Amino acid sequence: MIRPRRKIRGISAILLPFQENGDPDWTGFSAHVQRTVAVGLAPAVNMDTGFGNLIDDSIRRRALELTQAETNDFVAGAFVGDKPGAAFDDGEYLRQMEMIQHHGGTPVIFQSFGLTGQSDEAIVASYAKLASHADALVGFELSDVFAPFGKIYSMDVYRGLLGIDRLIGSKHSSLNRELEWQRLLLRDELRPEFHVFTGNDLAIDMVMYGSDYLLGLSTFAPDVFARRDAAWAAGDPAFYELNDWLQYLGFLTFRPPVPAYKHSAAMFLKLRGQIECDHTHPQSPKRPESDRDILRHIVEQMPTA
Repeated sequence: MIRPRRKIRGISAILLPFQENGDPDWTGFSAHVQRTVAVGLAPAVNMDTGFGNLIDDSIRRRALELTQAETNDFVAGAFVGDKPGAAFDDGEYLRQMEMIQHHGGTPVIFQSFGLTGQSDEAIVASYAKLASHADALVGFELSDVFAPFGKIYSMDVYRGLLGIDRLIGSKHSSLNRELEWQRLLLRDELRPEFHVFTGNDLAIDMVMYGSDYLLGLSTFAPDVFARRDAAWAAGDPAFYELNDWLQYLGFLTFRPPVPAYKHSAAMFLKLRGQIECDHTHPQSPKRPESDRDILRHIVEQMPTA
């Protein structure tokens, strides 16, 4: 199943950094987008890494504006907050999608209780309805280890999603290789151009098997991810050492509680001299101070040139 020398489509979630006073650090955000674009990765904004479920429309809109100023190749999270038992809110999804598309981005459809609480047939119909209002759309399966509204779909649902032409790919965040391999096999059978974007930060070598990626881990070091991807396309064995370092970083920073990886990312970027403050959203969990020395070791030892 390994697919050597394939060109990997890399999309990197952008951390939204914060200042000590609790305001977003827009200077640090823009610089992070610029670095990501410069190495050839597409940025993903207002995702989980950008606290997409904790920010309001004014922050979402500002992130879109600043990203649009840097690139016309980016995706952004369309998040609808609701509660268990809620109905599917297509109107709010369409409003979020319109905001993203107005700024030149491709919407990534975050799950919600209203979306995932439906029958399999209704879930597929909901995506089809949303796709009819977009030139392109990216789906998103999210394990409930990340969010309570997340759901990993049945293969019947996935088959249905593959039949929606304007749905160009789907991010898969089950943290389970076998489930992702099943999707790759079905993709190859039915629609080879469809992107299975791995969201498995504990198995980033899924790109060896045909997955592309939309990762939070890549926000730590988009330059190293880009070097790794280029090595794979060239058949360069440097891929393996770079992947090992990145996976070591992933195992450390995506341990429970998983959402605290965003604090790890902020500490890492500050240690690299790329942001001034490693604060995160006040509602996001934090890592212990002892992590800083481990992260400093990775910063100092990981190949970057």
